[in-house]
Amino acid sequence: MSGTVNKVILIGHLGDEVKMHYFDGGGSIGRFPIATNETYTNKQTGERVTNTDWHNIVVRNKAAEICEKYLSKGDKIYVEGRLKNRQWQGEDGNTRYSTEVQVQEFTFLSTKKESMANAQSSAATTVQNTASQPENTKPVRQNVAANDTEQDDDLPF
Repeated sequence: MSGTVNKVILIGHLGDEVKMHYFDGGGSIGRFPIATNETYTNKQTGERVTNTDWHNIVVRNKAAEICEKYLSKGDKIYVEGRLKNRQWQGEDGNTRYSTEVQVQEFTFLSTKKESMANAQSSAATTVQNTASQPENTKPVRQNVAANDTEQDDDLPF
């Protein structure tokens, strides 16, 4: 295979609100962290261990405005994109590095309001039936237009 691939797929929870920055030309950029978890049982101790990884997410233009409007801390989201590494000089003169996920497509898996409503209705049902109901979410899928990305890949296939 002569081509290369730079693709990331994540499902996680927002760790903070979407931070927006608007540019003079009318463009905008939204940034927020996503937490993903890995849970396993330690074979030696039998203890359940959870590791959390944090990912810096970047969304541009109209997609950023949609995320700002509908997402809040704790919401679950699916994102597809590409990794982008940045470096800059910090105020202390040291070189800083950051790896970000430049979003190309995303889907809202739950919103805070839906999660709270489901938790309340599930708790009431659990008390009555002693069984929880499956979460009923309506995904919102957004495909970021090609002109919103910094560059298009010229793949041979």
